[in-house]
Amino acid sequence: MKLATAAQMKELDRQAIEERGIPSIELMERAAEGVAAAALELLPEDPAECRVAVFCGSGNNGGDGIAAARLLHCKGVNVRVFLAGSKEKLTPDAQEETRRLAECGVEMERFDPENAGQTDWIRTCHVLIDALFGVGLSRPIDPASRYAAAIRLMNGCAAPVVAADIASGVEADSGRVLGCAVKADKTVTFTFAKAGQAVGDGALCSGEVRVWDIGIPTDLKQGVRSHLHTVDEAFARDALPPRKADGHKGDFGKVLIVGGAVGYTGAPYLTALAAVRSGCGLVSLGVPRAIWAVEAVKCVSAMPFPLPDTGGMLNLDALPEIEKKLSACDVLALGPGLGRSPETEQLVCRLLETEKAVVLDADGINALAGHIDVLDRRRDRITILTPHDVEFARLGGDLSHGDRIRAARDFAVEHGCILVLKGYRTITATPEGTILVNTTGSSTLAKGGSGDVLTGVIASLLAQGAAPVQAAALGVWLHGRAGDLAARRLSAYAATPEDVTAALGEAFLSLQNS
Repeated sequence: MKLATAAQMKELDRQAIEERGIPSIELMERAAEGVAAAALELLPEDPAECRVAVFCGSGNNGGDGIAAARLLHCKGVNVRVFLAGSKEKLTPDAQEETRRLAECGVEMERFDPENAGQTDWIRTCHVLIDALFGVGLSRPIDPASRYAAAIRLMNGCAAPVVAADIASGVEADSGRVLGCAVKADKTVTFTFAKAGQAVGDGALCSGEVRVWDIGIPTDLKQGVRSHLHTVDEAFARDALPPRKADGHKGDFGKVLIVGGAVGYTGAPYLTALAAVRSGCGLVSLGVPRAIWAVEAVKCVSAMPFPLPDTGGMLNLDALPEIEKKLSACDVLALGPGLGRSPETEQLVCRLLETEKAVVLDADGINALAGHIDVLDRRRDRITILTPHDVEFARLGGDLSHGDRIRAARDFAVEHGCILVLKGYRTITATPEGTILVNTTGSSTLAKGGSGDVLTGVIASLLAQGAAPVQAAALGVWLHGRAGDLAARRLSAYAATPEDVTAALGEAFLSLQNS
């Protein structure tokens, strides 16, 4: 699904109003219909028996809320409208909606957080509507303002919250919370979903996001060129590499996994298991001689082999054997459980000279810290990095501004790699600057070993012929879906990375049967 920026939405509105002659008040009325419909769905009983509080700002987002209040009033709902902004600063359309509301017998009230009568009534409401700020918010909300007080009140009430276009306080392009933000249960967003509703804190604050058509002409919407997209089931189904009915194991790719160390025997095993579970034809696993017997017992479907080590970690003497094995493979998955030492660091840098596709994870990524030039020299080759935030920072990724989208895109473009920035709503960034935001997964995956599973899935898909970007994004989606399925059976508390790997089959079936 395409995601839009605040600037793109502003331009779309301008084109519709100025070039196509659609009255702005008409767009506002259609937006209000979506907000009112969402509120009605959440009412627990007959609308005539329910109360709804609408919080408005002075801009057009406030106008959407005021119009929605009128529509709810016409359905018999006991609705009150509270203005947190300035009445003198109401936009022309918001003023017109205020007039229409008054004609129906409902007067807008100035929100006063010290007014016990107001706040007590609000706390008895069945639904709250947030129409304080739209997608244009770009600076932090003053914590001493009435806006901040309104946000705190909404977040402190038991009633569900419907946000108009975007949860107030969320930056539309990044998902950052600007000081404070409404925690909506539903967001009715207009024309396109916004980037900030798909990632990080913005996704958490948005709740269920519904895209509502407000009447922007189709050709104008088709003209929006976006480098931001979500990875949903439709994307995943299209990205799934085909599997020949008469294929043999040589047709489905060969993956070489290099990793493991004394104390880290689980990581390479999980990567190998996930690669097999994801359809790879042949999976080889090179590990330190000190742990080879452990891996040989664990791995039934993959093929572990011993490599020279020092103190339980691979050393440079392992390089010739690894290169020999890699010559017969399609993809190198490097780093799971590798450990950190000067020799493993050198080994990683030497292995990254290969022309083969590489999926780099964990200590493979850590080995690049201080050697980013090694990554840059792979610009014309396939390299997929899968860091979490701490590993990303070690590589020089900049998350200090809180904008994960920009940080991931900047890094991928600068270094010519595919970056999978793990976390809630994992981001896949491409060297061309495209951003794909995942829509599956939960805290089920917040356990040691989950990243190793992801590495195996991505490497397997890549070896089976999936295009590099599709392999990365599809791998993330399948990994998240498997985590969701495992949690459904066992809970997010109890499901282990092995349970997630076991659920991969069901995740694949969900695509094939959809």
